[in-house]
Amino acid sequence: MARPEKAAAVADIVDSFNGSNGAVLTEYRGLTVKQMQELRRSLGENANYAVVKNTLAKIAANQVGITGFDDLLNGPTAIAFIEGDVVEAAKGLRDFAKANPALVIKGGVLDGNILDAAEIGKLADLESREVLLGKMAGAMLASLSQAVYLLNAPLSQAARLAGALQAKAEQDPSILAGGAGTPAESAAEEAPAAEEAPVEEAADAAEADA
Repeated sequence: MARPEKAAAVADIVDSFNGSNGAVLTEYRGLTVKQMQELRRSLGENANYAVVKNTLAKIAANQVGITGFDDLLNGPTAIAFIEGDVVEAAKGLRDFAKANPALVIKGGVLDGNILDAAEIGKLADLESREVLLGKMAGAMLASLSQAVYLLNAPLSQAARLAGALQAKAEQDPSILAGGAGTPAESAAEEAPAAEEAPVEEAADAAEADA
């Protein structure tokens, strides 16, 4: 490969690394052209599946700061540059490898961390982003409904109490004056009479003694 072509090929791989959320390295030895096409279709928008030269992929990986990648770059290599949901892409590769054993998942890189084949398998076992978001949204809605219930319960009790007070006030308007059904002025007028009664009884008792 001529130097300009080599530089262009490395630049393409660098762009693929920089434009992806992660990458999975595979060995495709034994896959037919038709199977490779099926694999690309199965990944859809989640990944761009590209055959690469190991030497060029090593140079590109070094340029983007990926280290520890060299051991995975041996044999016929194709890289799934994941542009969409990483979990969905890992699931697609795993499922295709189960149906087509010629596809071997060697490892990958995610968030700058090198993953081996077992870790890619664990990634594929995770729930997809959409499922996790759905569960999170459901949990948030459940918490929100509980909060609304807790806030509405005291308000409804207050409304019932206000209605009861209104009904009571219509029957006895005096309770709005601050008393317990007896106007404040009436209570004040009755108080002196209650205090005078013992004095009169004492005077009658004195006349009887005389």
